[in-house]
Amino acid sequence: MELPGPRARALIARDAAVTTPSYPRDYPFVMSHGHGTEVWDVDGNRFLDFAAGIAVCATGHAHPDVVAAIKAAADDFLHISSDFWHERMTALAERLTRLAPLGEPALAFLCQSGTEAVEGAIKLARYVTRRPRYIGFLGGFHGRTMGSLAFTSSKYTQQLGFAPAMPGVTHVPYPNRFRPLFAGADQGAAVLDYIRMLFERSVPAAEVAAIVVEPIQGEGGYLVPPDGFLAGLRALCDEHGILLVCDEVQCGVGRTGKLFACEHWGVSPDIVTLAKGLGSGMPIGAVVARKRYMGEWQRGAHGNTFGGNPLACAAACTTLDLVEREYAALAAKNGVYFQGRLRELATHYPCIGEVRGKGLMIGMELVEPGTARAPAKKLCDALITRAFHNGLLLLSCGTSTVRFMPPLNVSIAEIDEAVALLRTSLDEALRGPGA
Repeated sequence: MELPGPRARALIARDAAVTTPSYPRDYPFVMSHGHGTEVWDVDGNRFLDFAAGIAVCATGHAHPDVVAAIKAAADDFLHISSDFWHERMTALAERLTRLAPLGEPALAFLCQSGTEAVEGAIKLARYVTRRPRYIGFLGGFHGRTMGSLAFTSSKYTQQLGFAPAMPGVTHVPYPNRFRPLFAGADQGAAVLDYIRMLFERSVPAAEVAAIVVEPIQGEGGYLVPPDGFLAGLRALCDEHGILLVCDEVQCGVGRTGKLFACEHWGVSPDIVTLAKGLGSGMPIGAVVARKRYMGEWQRGAHGNTFGGNPLACAAACTTLDLVEREYAALAAKNGVYFQGRLRELATHYPCIGEVRGKGLMIGMELVEPGTARAPAKKLCDALITRAFHNGLLLLSCGTSTVRFMPPLNVSIAEIDEAVALLRTSLDEALRGPGA
C-alpha cells in the first residue's frame, strides 16, 4: 500500500501533538512487531530491518532466548537500586570485566545508555589524572548530555543552541582514507603527527586526561582507521600519561566480527564504553576500566538509580552468551559476503564511491555521478527514502554514506533480498522524483 498507511498516519498525527519534535525521524515507519531481521508496521507491511534500532538489536527483534531471560527476571523483581546487590548485576559485571580487552584486572560500572557510559568514562579519567583537558575526533558521536556532547561533532545540529558544552575538549581529524585531509598515503600517521603538534603548540600534554576515540567511527561515516592508528594512539597516551578511552557503544558487542572492535588491531584501552547492542534492545550501558583506575573511585563518587536493572542485566548476559557462542563469528563471515555483494553492485553504479567496514558494520559511500569523490547527500537521502518504500529500513551517516547494521544473526538469504531491494531503490533514486 501507499506508505505510510492509514493506521501509521493516524498514530503519527497523534504523536505530533504530544511528543518533542527533536527526534530525528527520517521516514514514517510505525512499528507493530518484529522477529529476527523482519519487522511489520501497524498496517501489516513487512520490512527488512538493516538499521536494527541503530545497531541496538544485536540478536534481532524479540530473540526467544533474550525474551525468556527478561521474563524470568521480571518474575523475580523489576528493580532494586544500585545501592544494593543482586545476582544478575554481579554476573554481568563479572562477564564484562573478563571479556574487556584491557590487559589487566578491571571493574565495571553499569548504567542505561551510551551517553551515560561516556559521561562515566570522562569523569573517571578526570578523577584519576586530575587533568582538565581531552582530545576528541571530528566526526565522532558520543552522546547528547552536556559532557559527552562536548565530544560529539558528527553534525553541528547536536550542539546548536546548547553552548557552552563542557569545556576542555580539543577535536582533531579522524583518519579518512577516502577523503584524506592530509598529504601522503598514511592518514593515521598524519593525524598522530597533528596531535603531537598540538601538544607542542596549544594543548599541553601534561594537562590531557584522556583521548576518546571510536575504534571504527560510526556517525561520522563508518570509517575504518588505517592499521597502526589505534596502536599509535596507545603509544602516544603511554608517552604522556594520558588514558585511552575506546567508545565501543556502536561498534562493540560483536558488531564488527569481534566482541570489541579495538581487538582487530590488538590495542588495549584503559577504559571502554558499551551500550546499544549490549542488551538486545533493553536500555543498558557500561563503563569497563582498568581496576587500578576505577578502584580509585570513593564511595558516592559516581552512581545512578537504574544501573544494573535486573531485566537489562538478564538481557545483556543472554546477549553475550549468543554473541560469544556464535553471532560474532557469524557477523564476521556474513559481513565478508555482504561487502562482496555491495562491491559487486558498485561495479554497475559509479555513484558508489567506496564500500568499507568490518563484520556487519558496513558503510557504502555515495558520490555525485561523474565526479570522483564529491559527496552525494541528496542521492543518499533519496535512496534511504526509496528503500523504505520498497521494504528496507536503512539509515545514513557521515556526509553521504548509507550504513548497514542488521542484526548479527541476519541470514544470507536476507542479505541477498536486501541487496535486491537496494538495487531497485538506487535505480529509483537516480531517476529522481516521480520514479
